[in-house]
Amino acid sequence: MSKLIVSEFVTLDGVMEAPGGEPTHPHTGWVMDYQGPEQVRYKLGEVLEAETLLIGRVTYESFAGAWPTYTGEFADRMNGMPKVVVSGTLTDPAWHNTTVLAGDVAEGVAGLKERAGGPVLVQGSGTLVHALLDHDLVDELRLMVFPVSIGSGLRVFPGTRRKTSWRVVDSATFPSQVRVDTYRRV
Repeated sequence: MSKLIVSEFVTLDGVMEAPGGEPTHPHTGWVMDYQGPEQVRYKLGEVLEAETLLIGRVTYESFAGAWPTYTGEFADRMNGMPKVVVSGTLTDPAWHNTTVLAGDVAEGVAGLKERAGGPVLVQGSGTLVHALLDHDLVDELRLMVFPVSIGSGLRVFPGTRRKTSWRVVDSATFPSQVRVDTYRRV
C-alpha cells in the first residue's frame, strides 16, 4: 500500500489559503517574502519522490494553468508525473497524464493507495485535505511553516472534535526562517 503524504505551505497561525498569489485572499502570495533556494530544492525532492500527485479541482485549475508554461526539472516532473484530480465536475482534464477521481472520495483514495506503487503526494487542495484527514487516509503531514500570520483563511485542519495523534519524525529550518515539520500518524 502506498503512503499518502499531505504537504502544505502554512502560516504560523495555520492558514493554508492563497500562498502563491491566488485572488481569493487579502494577503495572497504570503510565501513570496520568504522563498529561498533551499525550499525549492526541498519541494523538488518531494515531487521526485512521489509516484502520483493527488489534488482537488481548484488546485488542479491553478496548477494546470501554470505548470505547462514552465521549463526545467521541476516543471518536467510536475507535467509528466501521473496526476489524479478529485472532482465531481471536471470530466476532461487537459493537463498531461491527468485522470479524474469522481464519486466517493474516501473509497476512491483508498483504492488509489492500494494501486499506486510509490508515495501519493497531495499539495494545496484544502477541501480534499479535510476529507482525507476526516477519513484517516493521511499517513504523513509535511507542514512548511512560514513565519507570518495573516489572521483568516482556510486552515489545514478541519473543524472536528476528533483526536488524532501524530509523531514528529523530522524538522528542518531553512535560512529564510521557514521550517518544515514532518509528522506521521501514530
